[in-house]
Amino acid sequence: MKTAIASDHAGIVLKDEIRGWLREHGYDVDDLGPTNTTSVDYPDFAAAVARGVSTGTYARGVLICGSGIGMSITANKFRGVRAALCANEFVARMARSHNDANVLCLGARVLGVDMAVGIVKEFFSTEFSEGRHRRRVDKILEIEKTKNQI
Repeated sequence: MKTAIASDHAGIVLKDEIRGWLREHGYDVDDLGPTNTTSVDYPDFAAAVARGVSTGTYARGVLICGSGIGMSITANKFRGVRAALCANEFVARMARSHNDANVLCLGARVLGVDMAVGIVKEFFSTEFSEGRHRRRVDKILEIEKTKNQI
């Protein structure tokens, strides 16, 4: 599964840990930056990952900033992106199972490495449940199509 990962300066250490875990478990991961802890603007990195997921270049994405909130807000501006800010394994499982989330957002200042890895594991191992959830995700896609007409 082709995956993109990025962070801001606050998330770079956790990003490196998550990238390593994903690669160790057979995921094809492109690191879209940054490469050091110099202050950067999170929307630039969120947009790079979300654009890649939106266009189909990547099947999934992982975004990490201090809280995960800014990355989530930015990523969800892109058509077809369903970014979920997950603070525990249950939320990650539900984001995939019920919402077919395709971008995982994490808060580096909120989570320890072990919890973050557990969340990533759940997010990447959980399949979309389809069924009644497909109808709901389809409604989200319909809203995206008409969001500028309101």
